[in-house]
Amino acid sequence: MNSGAEPLTFDIVARIAECAPELRSAERKVAALILDDLTGASRASIGELAQRAEVSVATVTRFAKAVGCRDVRELKLRLAQAAAVGQRFLQGSAPGAEPGRIATRVFDEVRTTLTHNHQLLLQAPLAEAAAALRDARMIYVYGMGGGSTALADEMRFRLVRLGRPVASYQDGLLQRMVASTVSRECAVIALSVTGRVPELVESCRLARSYGATLIALTAPASPLAKLADWLIPIVAFETDFIYKPSSSRYAMMMALDALVTELAVSQGDVSRELLRRMKHALDAHRGGGDRQPIGD
Repeated sequence: MNSGAEPLTFDIVARIAECAPELRSAERKVAALILDDLTGASRASIGELAQRAEVSVATVTRFAKAVGCRDVRELKLRLAQAAAVGQRFLQGSAPGAEPGRIATRVFDEVRTTLTHNHQLLLQAPLAEAAAALRDARMIYVYGMGGGSTALADEMRFRLVRLGRPVASYQDGLLQRMVASTVSRECAVIALSVTGRVPELVESCRLARSYGATLIALTAPASPLAKLADWLIPIVAFETDFIYKPSSSRYAMMMALDALVTELAVSQGDVSRELLRRMKHALDAHRGGGDRQPIGD
């Protein structure tokens, strides 16, 4: 198998699993050893790998070539890359499905995430960021990926209720195009738990170069955070329980709600009248009680 044209980041774990049934018995021992401890295998010498797997050095060399690597050195490099993803995605089992166990675990992780991020929000420049949104002629919301894509639209929905001119964009190329049209009268809200999505960061850098105010809901010290005029910090608290969606989006939602509520309060009677009109329009259309939410 010739790997010369393949990117350095191809998934060696999947490749080994795919090739394993066709390997010789001795080579399968090497495969089992590697999959059991990627980090250890990436750091071991060829002699140590052979000794641990109880095979010859020649077998380790043949194994490397059989799974698409030029030599053992390339194999170890790819193993190190795979190990960086995290052992929690390679080992372990899902908890049992006893009634309430999953629900309780999800709840506990959400609560932990919200508690830690609440402390960060107490020091966040919410008033300053809200003032920038209140003064902006146009607001653009950027989000990419699973959680941030959906929450970019959520931010747009919330700002529309407060009478703010806003649009949301999740496509990287569109974000870049929009960034090239902004001015000092515009604000960009960027949502990213990691703050490291290259397309998003570059679009925000471009928007700032044209004078837009950048408000970032993202990880402190990330590339996106360093660009922001106003940083609303988000910290993900990921556990070894990989089977549930990341609880970081709850932290993002809390930060989003805090920012929008700060804006609503700062607008005072303007916000109250807009929300009253919206409630009246919805009740006239669908009916509903005094405490029914605005929207569904």
